[in-house]
Amino acid sequence: MLVGVADRRRPMIGWGLVLFGIAGLAKDPLGALAPPVVILAALALARPAPPRARWLPWPGVAVCVVLGIGWWIMTEFRTPGTLWYVVVDNKILNVLGARVFADEDVPLSAGEFLSVAWLGALPWSLAAVVTIVRLLRARAWRRPAETPWIALSLWTLVILAVTVLSRFRLPHYGLPMYPALALLAARAWCAPDTRWLALVHAALLGVLSVVGTALARTGGQGFMSAVIGVTDVATRKTRMTGEADPFPTWETLQPLVAHASLAFGLGALVLLIALALRPRVRTSSVAPGVVALVMLAVMPDVATALGTMSAHRSARAVAAAVMSRLGEGDVLAHEGPIEQSGALEWYSGRRPVIVDGRRSVLAFGATRPESAPFFWTAAELERAWRRQRVWIVTTRSPAHSLAARLPGARLIGTFGGRSLYGPPESR
Repeated sequence: MLVGVADRRRPMIGWGLVLFGIAGLAKDPLGALAPPVVILAALALARPAPPRARWLPWPGVAVCVVLGIGWWIMTEFRTPGTLWYVVVDNKILNVLGARVFADEDVPLSAGEFLSVAWLGALPWSLAAVVTIVRLLRARAWRRPAETPWIALSLWTLVILAVTVLSRFRLPHYGLPMYPALALLAARAWCAPDTRWLALVHAALLGVLSVVGTALARTGGQGFMSAVIGVTDVATRKTRMTGEADPFPTWETLQPLVAHASLAFGLGALVLLIALALRPRVRTSSVAPGVVALVMLAVMPDVATALGTMSAHRSARAVAAAVMSRLGEGDVLAHEGPIEQSGALEWYSGRRPVIVDGRRSVLAFGATRPESAPFFWTAAELERAWRRQRVWIVTTRSPAHSLAARLPGARLIGTFGGRSLYGPPESR
């Protein structure tokens, strides 16, 4: 859509609006409406502002609204309260810190969020800030040709501002601005002289290498606290409740941190050599290429860490243990919010009853009459325990678990941070 706006190509703008409408289907009405509104704001800043009738295809607007909002209106008729939950509770009240259907997530402070959003997009966030500052200093919003770049800058700044001013922030709230940051960073490298930018990136990679090497030589406490303790939502929740971290041990991550530090260090060295040997006209092509190669070299470490974490948190092992023991008429229960073991039903083939798990992403759904049989209180669990065979999966420690306190409950085993409790052998 930005290319269509820059070139005044109505068909491209129309297709962009259609895609935003599809985004609204996948996310919520905000996903359909927020990007076009930001683009409209960028256009309004231009002098002179182009007449809307010349560039805005109203059929595209209609499709965007129908796709992005119409489906949610239909769901409201089928399930009253859905639209209120998605727009008001999940967005407006979330910003105000006054949600009715809150979950167990632990918010970041404003400073923590800015650090996570900035560091998570390095090194592209560094070059993107350079572009935004240049646009502001040049008052580029007055030139229609710069409208796409102003829109990208506005998108980035609006997301940061709204999230910082919000009373509830999670690490991933900055992700929607990352594509814009990447494009803004690319523009910074297209400047006539990028030697100083390359030098700044060399310093950045050097600092990352030194910090990573220092962390790799420690016992991991600094990394697990400063990095995982801030960026990982599940770890933040378990630490708040006094549970063990649902994260692989430092021994599995230490080699990855060491390798990434080596890649950063080599990248800094190559950049310095390139700056010393290459003529100025080639810096804009050599330097970003070196930075991109460094990031590609780190990607295997990121993929390995994600794979290790996924395997550690997977519900596959405990589901296999359940399947081998679950008999006809037995009940499978999960203690706590189901998002802690989201794939349990998939792997076990049995839908679990959720015990003490209404403070969850399913909090709104739990209020529906048809959901009542699948959400138990502690008292309902105790009644069912006396009458039938119940197998309970929990991520809570024995000191905090309802399952551990049931009479005759047997600890079958622990699988990836989850415990499986079974009924007394006499049943």
